[in-house]
Amino acid sequence: MKDLGSRNNNNAQAWFYSDIVREHFFHPQNFLERDLVDGEYNAIGRAGSPACGDELRVWLLIDQTSERIKKFYWRTFGCASAIAATSMTSIITTRDKGMTLDEARKLTPQVIMEALGGLPARKIHCSVLSDKALRDAVNDYYRRTQQFDKIEPEATRIIDPVARVTDKDIEEAVLSGAFTIDEIVQKTKVNITDPRVGQEVAQLLRFYLEKYNKL
Repeated sequence: MKDLGSRNNNNAQAWFYSDIVREHFFHPQNFLERDLVDGEYNAIGRAGSPACGDELRVWLLIDQTSERIKKFYWRTFGCASAIAATSMTSIITTRDKGMTLDEARKLTPQVIMEALGGLPARKIHCSVLSDKALRDAVNDYYRRTQQFDKIEPEATRIIDPVARVTDKDIEEAVLSGAFTIDEIVQKTKVNITDPRVGQEVAQLLRFYLEKYNKL
């Protein structure tokens, strides 16, 4: 991991990022510099973290025949991780023929982080924003096209398919006093022996701890 360097002259703490993160931070891809007009997009998604001040909006242009993502535009007010993660997400979702909406819904923070070469542990929650905004945009597209049966509210996204634990269950556990992985397991019975489930639970835990200022 390489040091991006301090941003001021007061010896502020340096942050460490991969060269890939550095490139996407200084040269973000598909960043929206102007307002779009009708026909340039057909879905909008939003996500945000009150704890760290990151706020993200994405605009998608989805082919209505194939339901593949052709364009992914975005704007964010946030840290280097949020900027780089969203820039990478815009590339992942539009490369080749573009992701289908089903594929887009399955895009995880782990995939985004791996593509970036990793993120500092304290900034992992920022990568969650881009996949949340993407799922929100997919739901918006289905509302616009009146495919209401395909809308999946974010609160019902299943983290553990066996125990049927959702991200909302993790959030409620934090709000009720679960501040560690073990306490989350006790309250929700989520199966963290599955590596994929364990990673996602850890990331959601940190996200909600920061969101509600529990760190």
